[in-house]
Amino acid sequence: MTKQTKFIWTTKVGEKGQIVIPKEAREIFNLNKGDTLLLFGDIERGIAVGKREDYLEFAEKIFNAKGDNDA
Repeated sequence: MTKQTKFIWTTKVGEKGQIVIPKEAREIFNLNKGDTLLLFGDIERGIAVGKREDYLEFAEKIFNAKGDNDA
């Protein structure tokens, strides 16, 4: 049995420009009340949403990595 890795949901933008992330998406991606999300925008490709903590961990690994030229 193959685990599903791709999903699609719909949501509407409210009067104040807010969107609701569907419950299933919040559960799958472990999004909780108070979490900070990053929005990445590309005019041609759209908007991507990521959890701030995930990108901070990624950035920390980059900054702490030793390059080929490091002693």
